[in-house]
Amino acid sequence: MQPPDIITMSFEEALRELETLVRRLEEGKIGLEEAIVAYERGAALRAYCEKKLKDARLRVDQIVMKPDGSIATKPVDFGE
Repeated sequence: MQPPDIITMSFEEALRELETLVRRLEEGKIGLEEAIVAYERGAALRAYCEKKLKDARLRVDQIVMKPDGSIATKPVDFGE
């Protein structure tokens, strides 16, 4: 069975799969070839999760509280 394409996964699904792969690798009960494939998949899942977190942070960083207590958004300054 083919694993799901990472790009179609939610952050939570990708993180769960990554945790499962890490656990399997730590147990050391898989063969070398399977371990290499698992490591490659894990690296891709990690990169995907990091991107999702960065995107979420950018969205949250855009939310600001105005002096009157109301909430607004502001453009992200990518020059930081």
